[in-house]
Amino acid sequence: MIKRVIHFFGDEDYARRRRRLFYLVLVLIVAADFLVFREHAEYLWDRLPGWSAVYGLGSCMLLIFVSKFLGHRVGLMRREDYYD
Repeated sequence: MIKRVIHFFGDEDYARRRRRLFYLVLVLIVAADFLVFREHAEYLWDRLPGWSAVYGLGSCMLLIFVSKFLGHRVGLMRREDYYD
């Protein structure tokens, strides 16, 4: 079973299926957010449907871009053979 999972995520033949699966999961997450009761929300943006999904996606993307900037531009990342 694990061999099939690794093959699914590692093989380029399944790229279209992976992308469709990714978009399907994103749509399901946003759709599930419409089912949440929001009468006890403290802030205005907490009452918006889909806000949690958008906030999570945006914060993950920001984390990736900041870490890549720190690694490549600031110089925290070293070459592969740095210690050789």
